[in-house]
Amino acid sequence: MRAIVFLLIISILWSCNSENSIRFTVDKGDGIFLTQPVSFDLKKAEEAQIDIKKPMVLFQEAGKKNIEVSFQINQKENKIWFVPVTEKNSDEPLNYSLRNGVSSYKSDSGLSEKKQDGSLQLNFQNKPAVSYRYEMTYPPEGVDSIFKKSGYIHPIITPKGDTLTRIQPNDHYHHYGLWGPWTHTQVDGERVDFWNLGDGMGTVLFKEFKNTEAGDVYASFTATQEHIDLKTKEEPQVALNEDIQVKLWNLNRADRYMFDYTSEFSSPLEKGILFEAYRYGGGLGLRFNERWKADNCSVLTSEGNDRLTADGTNAKWCIVSGEASDGKGMNGILFMSHPKNRNHPEPMRIWPIDANGGRGDMFFEFCPIRHEEWKIEPNKRYELNYRMVVFDGALNAEEAEAYWQSFAKENQIELINK
Repeated sequence: MRAIVFLLIISILWSCNSENSIRFTVDKGDGIFLTQPVSFDLKKAEEAQIDIKKPMVLFQEAGKKNIEVSFQINQKENKIWFVPVTEKNSDEPLNYSLRNGVSSYKSDSGLSEKKQDGSLQLNFQNKPAVSYRYEMTYPPEGVDSIFKKSGYIHPIITPKGDTLTRIQPNDHYHHYGLWGPWTHTQVDGERVDFWNLGDGMGTVLFKEFKNTEAGDVYASFTATQEHIDLKTKEEPQVALNEDIQVKLWNLNRADRYMFDYTSEFSSPLEKGILFEAYRYGGGLGLRFNERWKADNCSVLTSEGNDRLTADGTNAKWCIVSGEASDGKGMNGILFMSHPKNRNHPEPMRIWPIDANGGRGDMFFEFCPIRHEEWKIEPNKRYELNYRMVVFDGALNAEEAEAYWQSFAKENQIELINK
């Protein structure tokens, strides 16, 4: 009798541990493979009889053992997102299995989001990394309040703690960290400038948050911003509605993190709005910290241009790096433009090495309208996508290309037969 009971228990345990699973491999591409976000469509899991409404576990196969991998479910996309455990540059495939079960994974990414003192902070390693300012920031005492602003990203901080962005420099009070107002525009035949706040023609301000999210793989928010035309006679009008989505990714390494910046916008105006061709405007612009000057920061683009030659050229990606605040080593940002963006490879505005009276302060922008105007039709949705890697130490051209390749076309997933 005891033997029968024992066999019954074994049978039950075997049944509980033989959940349906699905195995798949991640194509690492032709170049080097760097850890970065990978997604898997949950429809495939359902087809394999996995109950996606129940807890699931994901394993990365490593020889004879499996390493549990943290993942995050995006309900809107019906995908799971994860980051490979290690960077592997060998020919060995990256194989995974997904099944129902209870996770034992303990995350140490320190990813979170929180509102504090008028800013929404996305944290990495339990420290502020990327902050979005939703409350109004006023200029220094004695400076015209016309330069007040909300709806921008500052500070951007490296994993080791260096601040890379700057706001309200006394040479350009309208510069606000990372932001993207349109400059030379036409609204009903009138010129409106949303960039140069001192002209009093327009501004871009935060309206509301649509959502925030944080997990083991990414933390994100979506904020609505209004591009306000201040020249209308009766009262200011909204010329452009914009949703900014920022998503901070854990790359499973202490010296780098990645974040995506997506701008979706449309015009409610009957005649839409025209973005005139100009060297500044829209896209994504960043005013770097004041410690970077002509003699301690550099530029390298995907086309091989440097600080002396990059301005006005086009690029898939651009590395801007400079001396760390302690004088020991370097840090910086890799900027990437998505192939679906207008005028990709995208034109850039990069300040010349003798900018601002010869100091050589650093300003970078992907500027999709630098060489060609863009007519925004009424009530039609438009989108621009960018990705940035914030790093301490060095990031070379081969790595930049690998990051861009993954951004340009998501890693291919192939199912493995059981």
